[in-house]
Amino acid sequence: MPGLDITQFLITMLILVLSIAVHEFAHAWAADRLGDPTARYQGRLTLNPAVHLDPMGTAMMVFSAFTGYGFGWGKPVPVNPRYLRYGPRLGFGIVAAAGPLSNLLQAVLWAIPLRLGGLVIPAFFQHILLTGVIVNIILCLFNLIPLYPLDGYNILRGVLSTVPTRWAYDLQGFLDRLQPYGPMIFLLVILVDQMTPLNILGRILGPLANALFRLLV
Repeated sequence: MPGLDITQFLITMLILVLSIAVHEFAHAWAADRLGDPTARYQGRLTLNPAVHLDPMGTAMMVFSAFTGYGFGWGKPVPVNPRYLRYGPRLGFGIVAAAGPLSNLLQAVLWAIPLRLGGLVIPAFFQHILLTGVIVNIILCLFNLIPLYPLDGYNILRGVLSTVPTRWAYDLQGFLDRLQPYGPMIFLLVILVDQMTPLNILGRILGPLANALFRLLV
C-alpha cells in the first residue's frame, strides 16, 4: 500500500533483489543442466544479485517497493534453445518453469520459521519473514501468466508441444502469432489496473495468492 515507511521499503527492496537474483539463477542453472552453456559462459550461473540486475528493472523495483504497487524485473538469462535437451519448445519450457518454481521454494523457506515458531519470533522478524513469503508468492504467480515475455508463455508452449492433438498445435500457432504483441498487451493491462477500478490482475491472481499464503503460513 502507498505510504510505506523507510524500514518497510528497505525490507521489501532487499527481498525483491534477492528473490529475483535467485529466480534468474534458476533459469541459468536449468539451461546449463539441459545442455546450454550460454548462461555459464556469460557469468550468469551465480547467486550474486549484481550480475542479475537490470538497470531499468531495478529502478522499477525501487518504485514498487516504495509505493507498494508496480513491477520490476531482472536481466533476462540468455538461452540458446538449439542446445537444450528435449527440444527448443519443451526444453525452453523447463528452463522458464525453473524461475517461478524457485520463487515458490523461496516462499516455502521464508514460511518454515513462521510455521515452526511464529509465536516466539519477535514481531520485527515475523514481518521480514511474512514479506519474504508474500513477495515470492506474487513473483511466482505473476511470472506464470501465459503472456510473453513472462515465463508462463514459454511454459505453456512447452506443455503444448507434448500434446499430440490438433487443438494443441493450433494453440501453439496462436501463441506464436500473439508473441510480438505480448509486451504491449501486458503494459496495457498494467495501465488499466492502475487507472481504473477493474483490477484485472488482482481478480485473477488475488484468490490464488491468498490460498497459497494460507497454505504456507
